Amino acid sequence: MTYCVGLLVRDGLVMIADTRTNAGIDNIAVFRKLKIVSEKGRRVLAIATSGNLSVSQSVLSLLAEGVENPETGELETLDSQPTMFKAAQLVGRAVREVWRVDGPGLEQMTARFDVQLLFGGQVAGGRLRLFMIYAAGNFIEVTPDTPYFQIGEHKYGKPILDRAVTYDTDLYDALKIGLISMDSTMRSNLGVGPPIDILVLRKDALEPELDYRIEPSEPYFLDLRERWSKALRSAHMEIPRPPYGSNVPGDI
Repeated sequence: MTYCVGLLVRDGLVMIADTRTNAGIDNIAVFRKLKIVSEKGRRVLAIATSGNLSVSQSVLSLLAEGVENPETGELETLDSQPTMFKAAQLVGRAVREVWRVDGPGLEQMTARFDVQLLFGGQVAGGRLRLFMIYAAGNFIEVTPDTPYFQIGEHKYGKPILDRAVTYDTDLYDALKIGLISMDSTMRSNLGVGPPIDILVLRKDALEPELDYRIEPSEPYFLDLRERWSKALRSAHMEIPRPPYGSNVPGDI
């Protein structure tokens, strides 16, 4: 499994991805799932992937080599796209091309064509944007009303994001909340695990402010995990017990 989250707040973009992949309990490995394409002063593009590893790697390789433009016959890459929307369309075309080549073979082997991507960043002259791209190559864009997307094993981290993140959340508070959602997912699903790759991109900076890998022994992340667990235990102890039943001790 995988867990990736992207948060687009007023001041910038945060993207977080785990690195665990497995094909059974005795075949667990580490693969980077957050790819960054950066050209200082011109563009920063980031792609986080989930689903079938062979499919997502094929999509990324095709994007690196170039996707044929059906109208001109030219090969197009991410670093040649003039806007984030055009770049998102290119990613969608790459997904559909991988499906055209590999999809029928996967179906014959009763394997799903399973891929989802978070695609975020900024191209000079345009605004900072975040898209979620589906296996059909279509996509949706984040909005200030719901300023985040998740892919992969998303259910454990979603309640935290729903309660804590708004479009006006500070950029590094968004990173902190995203890491708490990652920790909650890791605690409940062994298919998600470290190292954890993170990107922080401030609006209009056009270069990554933070491109970092959190290793399993990272002091800050270990402290965050412990503080969050203690905070949850303290919070539930401070809430009165339900006033239901006939033998409930304590005040209500």
